[in-house]
Amino acid sequence: MKANNIRKTMLFVSVLMFFSTFAIGQKVFKGTVYRDGEPAAGVTVEVHKGGDMMTSFDGKYELQGDEKSKWIRFTFIDDTEKIDIPENSDGIINFAFDGNIPEEGGGGSAAVGGVSMKSQEELVKEQNQDYINEYSLYTEFYKQDDYNSALPHWKKIYSNFPKSSSNVYIQGIKMYQSFVENASSPEEKNKFIDELMKIYDKRVEYFGEEGYVLGRKGTDWLKYKVVQQELSLDAQKSALKSGYEWISKSVELQGDKTEAPVLVLLMQTSKSLFKLGELSKETVVMNYEKCNTIMNSIISQNSDAELVSVIKEKIQPAIESIFGTSGAADCEALVNIYKPQFQEKGNDIDFIKSMLLKLGRADCDESELFAEATEKLYDLEPSALAAYNMARRLVKRGDIEKAKEYYKEAMEQETDEELLATYYMQYAKVLFSQSTYPEARSYARKVLDIQDNCEANMLLGEIYVQATRSFSGSKLEKDAVFWLAADYFAKARRGEDCSIEAAQKIATYSAYFPNKEDAFMEGLQEGQTYKIGGWINESTKVRFNK
Repeated sequence: MKANNIRKTMLFVSVLMFFSTFAIGQKVFKGTVYRDGEPAAGVTVEVHKGGDMMTSFDGKYELQGDEKSKWIRFTFIDDTEKIDIPENSDGIINFAFDGNIPEEGGGGSAAVGGVSMKSQEELVKEQNQDYINEYSLYTEFYKQDDYNSALPHWKKIYSNFPKSSSNVYIQGIKMYQSFVENASSPEEKNKFIDELMKIYDKRVEYFGEEGYVLGRKGTDWLKYKVVQQELSLDAQKSALKSGYEWISKSVELQGDKTEAPVLVLLMQTSKSLFKLGELSKETVVMNYEKCNTIMNSIISQNSDAELVSVIKEKIQPAIESIFGTSGAADCEALVNIYKPQFQEKGNDIDFIKSMLLKLGRADCDESELFAEATEKLYDLEPSALAAYNMARRLVKRGDIEKAKEYYKEAMEQETDEELLATYYMQYAKVLFSQSTYPEARSYARKVLDIQDNCEANMLLGEIYVQATRSFSGSKLEKDAVFWLAADYFAKARRGEDCSIEAAQKIATYSAYFPNKEDAFMEGLQEGQTYKIGGWINESTKVRFNK
């Protein structure tokens, strides 16, 4: 089975993937509430570790909790009852205040007035028919996933009863997320995104929890504004800055209560802004250390074994990968971080391997720490990784032929596909530096056989750019190779690690495309398939230099 590319996890192709992948298991609780033998409208239902809502005329409720929810509370004016949720509950919990649950029943009433700052409990206690009617209508449509019908009634609650219940914001966010994802045009999508951001702000205004809400707000912003839209570089910078500010403040306020995926987003946005020249190396390193401090605190102090497992197995590796490929993790920064750790963990083989990979990615092969750790790893465990590190050192010294022997040894011995992809990638770069383009291409393709790797696609694009200098044929045939190079840069652009550089490459080399007149003379039309011969032997699409 092909190895997953950790770097692909995040932004942002990963951004929200983290929420769906790492979130604690959610569970829906629903049922009917009765009073005096009839379904009861206006009863507030609250589930442990979940939201709250008011029952409508049919007495029904439906709430999101999670697998660890322990209780559910029912409140009608001054009458409150809390019951424990049975183990292995299927989530269907009917309740009667007098203990007698009939088979069926009904009841309710209606209208909408001015702005009220009262809570849901207060509104029900005074029997505010404006509120009860609109709430009942919107929740009925909401439960049926009919968000378009729910929206006008929800808006009246949102505008006129902003402090009634936090559930108004939770459900409003869910509806607008759906509107964004199903928008029919970029303009409509941006309009819905703006409204979604306002709902987050209003939730903070009336219900607090600023740190938690900002994490969710930043996540949605980055997902919908950055990942799912083609933006100019200036627009991308602006969008990333906004997302970074919200995510950064969320982490600052939440500390070790930060949702795990938000930590990943902090590092991913830090990396992206650093590559765009909008964030300093020191800030990226500081954010990396901040994430590590929080993760270590969670691991050492949190009693939630599932969360600790997620941090160790998913979040820490993702953050390490993002930092290691950020460009801010240069030799000086990494040595300062890992030297004291190596002094403490000098016999920990796994730690040394991980550290050497990061030092290698940062071109830190010539550091004293790298040399010392490589020798130590040889002593502890001669391995494919040790041969790979020797190859890296020899490349730095200029002994390329000897380095190639060690690369081959590492590739022959390695059984871990993700590490093997790393070895192939570095070996392909060495071959590229020697202008042995066909062989370099072969190893870049081996990387792609294992994982979808934007760096390998970038290298293939560069190989074809360089190949135009020696490729035989007419001027049009030579220039046509730039079509193929642009194809690979376009593939690389889909990976967050390469998106900015790949976009710049496309802009640069598109200027070298054949012009329309030359193509016309060869009988070529825009969009038709064109086969490039020779050792390249690949097909592309005809495009023109505009």
